[in-house]
Amino acid sequence: MSSIHAASAIPPPAAESSVASSMPARTQPARGRWRRGRVPALLALLAALTVLALPLLRGPPGATELYVTEEVGNGPVAQVIGATGALNPVTTVLVGAQVSGTVASRHVDYNSRVKPGEVLLRLEPTLLQAEVDQAAAELADKQALLGVAQANLLRYEGLVARGFVAPLSLDQYRQAVASAKAQVDLTQAKLARARTNLGYTTVRSPVAGVVVAREVEVGQTVAANFQTPTLFKIAPDLTRMQVDTNVAEADVGSIQPGAPVSFTVDAYAERRFTGTVRHVRLNPTIQQNVVTYNVVVDAANPDERLLPGMTAHLKFTIAQRDDALRVPNAALRYKPSAAGRQAASGSSVYVLAEGGVAQRPVKTGITDGRYTELLEGDLRAGDRVVIDETERGSESRPSLRMRAF
Repeated sequence: MSSIHAASAIPPPAAESSVASSMPARTQPARGRWRRGRVPALLALLAALTVLALPLLRGPPGATELYVTEEVGNGPVAQVIGATGALNPVTTVLVGAQVSGTVASRHVDYNSRVKPGEVLLRLEPTLLQAEVDQAAAELADKQALLGVAQANLLRYEGLVARGFVAPLSLDQYRQAVASAKAQVDLTQAKLARARTNLGYTTVRSPVAGVVVAREVEVGQTVAANFQTPTLFKIAPDLTRMQVDTNVAEADVGSIQPGAPVSFTVDAYAERRFTGTVRHVRLNPTIQQNVVTYNVVVDAANPDERLLPGMTAHLKFTIAQRDDALRVPNAALRYKPSAAGRQAASGSSVYVLAEGGVAQRPVKTGITDGRYTELLEGDLRAGDRVVIDETERGSESRPSLRMRAF
């Protein structure tokens, strides 16, 4: 009996010990995982708190961090008017033909330098030579008739002197001589005209210069019956050029003869050429109700770099100050965010002050588009004026926003 009880009492303690030993084996991994996941979360929370506390540690932004400023200084200011125009020779001679015919030969080409009287081309002279021969033959015939009339007059004058013929009969012979002389003169004029026309078959240069255009080829028929055709264009002097430009009526009142002009051309973008205003032509050009005036500018071209037809970008200098107290135009356009950005009035600027910016009234003069001359105002060279706000400054300004619901 005792053995049975002993055997039956042993299993319960074994079962309890097995259960107790098995419990820590299941819960130990879960605790390790929880501890490992808590560390990154704490680090992320610490980083977020640091970011939120950084502005408080740094303190409020200063004025220099809220605004962009630029220094007031002395320098040149030039008020200009911009325009575009085309370069042309000061004088261009159009050479044409005064008679019709076929081009037999051409002796010059583009860019040829010619002298006065130099042969440019020749027309076929056959027809005009025939007219000369015909006029010469007619002249010979009329001269023969004049000789006969003069002989008859001389014979009858002898008869009248001897009393064989009445003196009144001489009038008829005298009239015949006068008529024959008139016919001779008329035929001589006709012959001279034919010879002149024959001379026109040789086209010569009227001036010394450079051939800038040629409008004819060998074998081409030239018809000069109703309008003189242009065969060549000759520029007598390419060392002097002119720029023909159109200026709007709102700006033309500021341009006076003799005013300095600077311009550039696309072929030499890095080089600046100069000239002077010759005159403002009074004949306006009206296109779509826009009125412009042709302003002619003289420009020296000693090296002949400027070519006819080039596009010139001009700047007419209306007023110039070599050493003016100037402020940037951005300062005149700036308005504080609290007041809203508006169009520039040109009457005040803003400078840094305690707690923000302060307005300074100014009186301005000429402007070149970037700087403006300062005539009056509580500003000196070296002062800094506000031209814009930084992103931080814009964010720090109060603004009204509608919240969407």
